[in-house]
Amino acid sequence: MTMKFKFLMIFSAVASLLLASCEYDNFDAPESTFSGRVVYNEQPIAIRNNGPELQLWQDGYPLKEVIRVYIDHNGNFSAKLFDGAYKMTRRADAPWLQQPTDTIRFNVKGSTAMDVPVTPYFTVTGESFQKSGNNITAKFVVNKVVQTANLDAVQLFLGSSILTDQGRNELPNPVSANLGNLVLGQQTELVGALPDRLKNLDFIYARVGVKSTSAGEYIYTPVQKIALK
Repeated sequence: MTMKFKFLMIFSAVASLLLASCEYDNFDAPESTFSGRVVYNEQPIAIRNNGPELQLWQDGYPLKEVIRVYIDHNGNFSAKLFDGAYKMTRRADAPWLQQPTDTIRFNVKGSTAMDVPVTPYFTVTGESFQKSGNNITAKFVVNKVVQTANLDAVQLFLGSSILTDQGRNELPNPVSANLGNLVLGQQTELVGALPDRLKNLDFIYARVGVKSTSAGEYIYTPVQKIALK
């Protein structure tokens, strides 16, 4: 094999790689926005930021790769997608019933918004938070939605971030309800003492979370900002 022929083969291979790279780089990115809320009784579900997720598949493609859509702490979601037909499932281990066989079908064309209904195991309503000295008192009502569900934990979460949750709780020790004394549908009270790193701030964030034995995630009250000074 002559040096000239070897050079031509190498040049051809490099050119092919460059052409493939250019073609890959020239794929259009998805431009349509799919957004909405995860809701129960038409009200958004408050959860852990980027914890529970929705799973999508686009019809008409041989590679059925899952598209994961994460949900923020207020129950909102948003993702960039290509126009087309999609299928959605509501992922397990969230604070709501898994519905793997109940697939939601929808179409995306341009900006597309929709609410995604779920059935939480429990809800938390009537919440209020009050500062007294260095203590925060939370009052709330835990309601059972799924009659076969059992409580695993009811807890107060305090922190310096609006994303305060089970992964960002700044209380040194858990402030949890005694489940044996908790009465569903009636007001429950939890009191948390502010640690030094929080008591000197101008404000903090608070929420109450409820966890079912059937789920790895809490459902929460909306994050509430509490002025300390």
